Amino acid sequence: MKHLVLGSNGQIGAHLVKYLINKKQQVFEWDILNEPFQDLRNNHSPILDAYIKDCDIVHFLAFDVGGAKYLEKHQDSYDFIWNNITIMSNTFDVLKQQKKPFIFASSQMAEMGYSSYGILKSLGEKMTHELGGIVARFWNVYGYEEIKEKSHVITDFIKMAKNDGVIKMRTDGTESRQFLYADDASEALLALSQNYKKIDKSQNYSITSFKWDKIYKIAEILDVLSSCDIIPGDKKDKTQRNAMNEPNNNIKKYWEPKTSLEEGIMKLYNLYD
Repeated sequence: MKHLVLGSNGQIGAHLVKYLINKKQQVFEWDILNEPFQDLRNNHSPILDAYIKDCDIVHFLAFDVGGAKYLEKHQDSYDFIWNNITIMSNTFDVLKQQKKPFIFASSQMAEMGYSSYGILKSLGEKMTHELGGIVARFWNVYGYEEIKEKSHVITDFIKMAKNDGVIKMRTDGTESRQFLYADDASEALLALSQNYKKIDKSQNYSITSFKWDKIYKIAEILDVLSSCDIIPGDKKDKTQRNAMNEPNNNIKKYWEPKTSLEEGIMKLYNLYD
């Protein structure tokens, strides 16, 4: 298959590209970090048209997003909302014109109406259903990434454990999440691609580990690996407000997760060596 990955340098996209190549799939990459003309906020791109025309399926992963610290700071800002509305408007318009099979990467936060990010993803889901694409809802995907403003909790904790010998948590760590290793997420996207024609497009497909773990457990796993100290914060989670939206099992006809949280963190910990 020929896959076009929009957002190919993102948290999921970068891992998906490597995974697809390893599986002998043909991959086209598209990301603002590659070339300025690949900014999906720009209106019409004949090059993008050509890429979409030539591929078999589009993975719509591009979004202005980051981990909890990024969302807490930016998700209610004009720029964050405008960036993502514009990315979706331009991209869905091209997908509608070309009638190309596509998978939209949504989030379990699409059910959180108090979150600007969640509302935006919910709108993207509605447009995807209208155009006959597949909605893939992700639960907290983690994998190798540059540790910057947009990085996520597991990589942030690894950096602190390795560099400082102490994990200083933003919250008290009692909030629960479902974490999914990036290779497992990539495998799920390939499975959806390969089964695209027979998949019920009216349903959402939860891509997750199907297992709840507290944030504090991540620190405890890293303590075993690095003998670091753990300092919990004194505040509760503001981003997801400890909401625990249960995933559906629709994806299990085609895929199930393989990597435990302990195994995934160990792999990631060693990668940062």
